[in-house]
Amino acid sequence: MFKRGIVAIALIGLAIAFGGTAAKAEDTIRVGFSPEPYPPFFSKDAAGNWGGFEVELLNALCDEMKAKCVLTPVAWDGIIPALTEKKIDIIFNSMSITNDRKKVIDFSDKYYQTPAVFVGAKNDDIKVDVNNPDALKGKIIGVQTATIHANYVTEKFGKTAEIKLYDTQDRANADLVAGRVDLLLADSIALDAFLKSDQGKDYEVKFVAPADPIFGDGVGAGLRKEDTALKEKINAAIKAIRANGTYEKIAKKYFDFNVYGS
Repeated sequence: MFKRGIVAIALIGLAIAFGGTAAKAEDTIRVGFSPEPYPPFFSKDAAGNWGGFEVELLNALCDEMKAKCVLTPVAWDGIIPALTEKKIDIIFNSMSITNDRKKVIDFSDKYYQTPAVFVGAKNDDIKVDVNNPDALKGKIIGVQTATIHANYVTEKFGKTAEIKLYDTQDRANADLVAGRVDLLLADSIALDAFLKSDQGKDYEVKFVAPADPIFGDGVGAGLRKEDTALKEKINAAIKAIRANGTYEKIAKKYFDFNVYGS
């Protein structure tokens, strides 16, 4: 597992406040996230405190903007409706910037970008070929619902393989271990944490998915299309913490490679 972040936030009721404590009430930003373990981006410790790369990064961005941020849990498959219905102000939860999503919402500049991978058992010689729909004929592929990974695997293998959807990545991982699916497809960093765990010791990366428009242009903060001023503030904050070394300092706690991408 990657190291857990030093900054942790206690979940109280339905939301938690953090970031610039001197912020005015009008500067409060309700930040939507799915309250499930997604290490190393979001992880909850035994005391119920949230930490991880995205938590620390968000804290730094809110400090840079001098804004008070309220981390607000929302189920993943309802997180975009929660944004458009103004129940939250931004999504900060490893959401990829894709053309389909941009039809409904807008995005900040990216704040990280990593590839997707297929994972399976080490003792299984299964071969993945995204150019051959029959490569996984009869196999069961587990993937989290309402994700770019679900869209990708459905397009590439949906006619020949069985696609099993899960509301959380943890449940997909558990079904792989239980033998109920043959492969998983998810973000390489999220699955790296699984592979380094005791639960995932008998599994390995079978294939790194090549670049594809379905995967989008990295991960950004999701915003309502009309919230241009907030978008400008977030983009300026991302640029600032990358320039002053804060981004790199946080990233080095979790990754030994360039998680931002090119």
